Amino acid sequence: MAKVEWADAIKTVSGALTKINKKSQHAGDQKMILATHRVAETTSPDCSRLYMRGLSSVTRSTPVTTKEMRLRVRFAAVAAAVAARKDSLEFASSDQAAFLAQKDAADGKKTMKAYLWKVCGDQYDAEHPQG
Repeated sequence: MAKVEWADAIKTVSGALTKINKKSQHAGDQKMILATHRVAETTSPDCSRLYMRGLSSVTRSTPVTTKEMRLRVRFAAVAAAVAARKDSLEFASSDQAAFLAQKDAADGKKTMKAYLWKVCGDQYDAEHPQG
């Protein structure tokens, strides 16, 4: 079994060190290397892990649920609405004024993009109530 030693300054590692290029014709031959490391509260030496996964273990094993499909459709629709509204001169001045008015509130959005996502998301939710 291999052993990984991290530098003392590293407290946590989590994520892919290498990824599979799914568009490559050699994707089936590539491996993904995932690493996790944490500073254990116990004296256990088993606080580091390395995983190697092939393409077949990266692909989804369960079917897409209807809730996931609804969320994907909502995300695509809201993203398109945000892109259109961002470039529209019709809403530019009113959006900027409304953004500045809510920006300093406790639950206000701090960026214009986040504000547009909230506005367009609320508008989508109002037009498409979940049954």
